[in-house]
Amino acid sequence: MLRTIVLSALISLSLSASVFAEDKPADDKSTAVSTDTKAAATPAPASSEPAKVEIRDAAQFFDESFNNMKDELETAKTEGKKGVLMMFEMDECPFCQRMKSTVLNRSDIQDYYKENFRIVTVDIEGDVELSNFKGEATTQKDFSLKEFRVRATPVFQFIGLDGEPMKNGRLTGATKDA
Repeated sequence: MLRTIVLSALISLSLSASVFAEDKPADDKSTAVSTDTKAAATPAPASSEPAKVEIRDAAQFFDESFNNMKDELETAKTEGKKGVLMMFEMDECPFCQRMKSTVLNRSDIQDYYKENFRIVTVDIEGDVELSNFKGEATTQKDFSLKEFRVRATPVFQFIGLDGEPMKNGRLTGATKDA
């Protein structure tokens, strides 16, 4: 049920559901969706009572980070998570704010992602020092542009436990609403 809610909330982001398929690699680069995933992405029939979703502070979605991606990856491994989820954002980004106020503040979304990923933010205009997944020093701005080619926000990038971007694991733009 939670998987259905999560996929329904993010479906407008054009995320290939293969990111969430457990231990099943996608067969095609952009259109691989298993029958299990299609069923999960289909909203459940309406019941007499709507599902209750708690609204939380969107800041609770993110883990505290010290800008060391190699350490974030090690923490994810130690905690038994599937990887690291980075949200590339910038100050005054209306689309980032919309994501925070309509999707990332939902308890079901927060619970699912926090259970499965370390979640950090990266300011694409930031001059704050950051250590990348190889342990090399850089800035948030250079990390965003040179390593992930992020120029506009929001961008969500899923990183596997091997330190590499997950196949079909990049989401660009904001959803209209949850």
